[in-house]
Amino acid sequence: MFRLHPVFKRFSVMATTSQSSAGPIESAIRSKLTLSLQPTALIIHNDSHLHRHHAPMRAQGGGGGETHFSLQIVSDEFNRKTTMQRHRMVYSLLSEEFDQGLHSVSLKTSTTAEAETAKEAT
Repeated sequence: MFRLHPVFKRFSVMATTSQSSAGPIESAIRSKLTLSLQPTALIIHNDSHLHRHHAPMRAQGGGGGETHFSLQIVSDEFNRKTTMQRHRMVYSLLSEEFDQGLHSVSLKTSTTAEAETAKEAT
């Protein structure tokens, strides 16, 4: 099992693709969320391949476009915010990407304390 050295536990930004293979939408998502939310954890998973057969998605890069992502964000910027407020924050940050063809994001948002509590419960 992979374990982070204690020095790196405070800030962990991960992805399912390497930085060099990330497309422009994924790179923009990572950049905007990192700069604005200063996450202690950010996991980005590109789910576009699961939707490439949908007719509207074929029009986005021939079905190979970046249209669907799952995001897990842990940030203290979410403190004292409801789930709806957190999601609106993320959608607002990604408004340009939605205008450029991003179709859907699945969000899991939590504060550092919430993430630690969930981790302890498992």
